[in-house]
Amino acid sequence: MRTLCASTLIGEVFIIGFAALVAMKDPDLSMTTVWTVSGIAMFLCLLLCGMVTRPGGVALGWALQIALIASGVVVPTMFFLGAIFAALWWASVHYGRKIDEAKARFVAQAGSSTPDAA
Repeated sequence: MRTLCASTLIGEVFIIGFAALVAMKDPDLSMTTVWTVSGIAMFLCLLLCGMVTRPGGVALGWALQIALIASGVVVPTMFFLGAIFAALWWASVHYGRKIDEAKARFVAQAGSSTPDAA
């Protein structure tokens, strides 16, 4: 699960950076505000890459997805991209857990089929 979720979060880092470049064109927003908010969001994505398997990591990922969708208020394209990345996040969590379960079953079967050296 960790690899799939981390890949999704790394992709989001780039999307947030590109959205910040678009948001800089808004005359109502200062460059400092745009890069502070975007920088914090990008840092959280990177931090979450290492926390995704810890308790609450997936929930924090969902909170980040909601924030990404909500950023569409500033950059309307982010409504669409946020929804795409929320779907990717769901798939990463869902299929990542299935892969982890399959790996655990494989290890358990490989351990139980070891011949006894008696």
